[in-house]
Amino acid sequence: MLEQLSGLEERYTKLEQLLSDPSVVNNRAMYTKYVREHGDLGKIVPVFRTYKQTIDELEESRELLSDSDPEIKALARTEIDSLSAELEKLEEQLRLLLIPKDPNDDKNVLLEIRAGTGGDEAALFAGDLFRMYHRYVDAKGWKFELLSENITDSGGFKEVIAMVKGKGAYSVLKYESGTHRVQRVPTTETQGRIHTSAATVAILPEVEEVEVHIDPSDLKFDVYRASGPGGQCVNTTDSAVRITHLPTGLVVICQDQKSQHKNKAKAMTVLRARLYDLENSQQQDEISEKRKNQVGSGDRSERIRTYNFPQGRMTDHRIGLTLYKLDTIMQGDIKEIIDGLSTFYQAQALKNDNSANFA
Repeated sequence: MLEQLSGLEERYTKLEQLLSDPSVVNNRAMYTKYVREHGDLGKIVPVFRTYKQTIDELEESRELLSDSDPEIKALARTEIDSLSAELEKLEEQLRLLLIPKDPNDDKNVLLEIRAGTGGDEAALFAGDLFRMYHRYVDAKGWKFELLSENITDSGGFKEVIAMVKGKGAYSVLKYESGTHRVQRVPTTETQGRIHTSAATVAILPEVEEVEVHIDPSDLKFDVYRASGPGGQCVNTTDSAVRITHLPTGLVVICQDQKSQHKNKAKAMTVLRARLYDLENSQQQDEISEKRKNQVGSGDRSERIRTYNFPQGRMTDHRIGLTLYKLDTIMQGDIKEIIDGLSTFYQAQALKNDNSANFA
């Protein structure tokens, strides 16, 4: 591992030289690539340099143990204890920094929420989740853009899709994928009985055109008059777009914009993300069970969280986290949940990273 870190430090120094080279500065693509790589290494190299400096200081303190002066020996022992504890912290930090980074972590996110079992109550809960994430995104200063919605008569969502734009959005939200269960008394329930319903959340990284090849001949386009709310223009022109990817049978519909071209562009964005996710899911099915345990399955059919309204309780079943502040959670206060999930999965990856050994 130390050899790996030394190699990264050498690369970091080389990048500093390259970024001051006029030929690199004048090449926008190359310069952007090197700046990104330099930024990534900039999180590791300073920690590694502090680690090396701490080792040197520790060796110097150990040498003082042979001094004839008892006071110097006592000070050396105190210093050794302090530096040893610091070294242990730095080793742990370096192990975490060397965990292979998800290549999608810095990407924007497609947030898809669908009503599951439970009829109108499930659709209303899907709307509650949509607003919860919207508020969380707003609080972080990210951009939230509605792409598509299918509203029920009760005011809930059969399906709603939004784009979340912000640095590291995928790394923050990726563990939200799964089945979210709600337990509460529906407004239409006259006997006061608690009903259980569910909605599914999918977090997909935004995908560039170059990342997924789509053969135009594999696509079937249909345009038709939009339905539902949206204004006179939306409902009287053929602006709605439905795209069918023939090889997979995936269907994407977008009708929220007045412009057919804008709806088509948004639908293609969603289709690329779904095809990318489908390809990755198929690849994950082929890898070993050990690797699945390491990174987490991310299976959206898995029930991940329960929202119990009568008790004001939220439980995330993956990490055993229970919080009795459901009101604030539904207002977008989900940082504690997201931080807990991130810490848990980092620890899982670290536990299974057999290469993270100091020599």
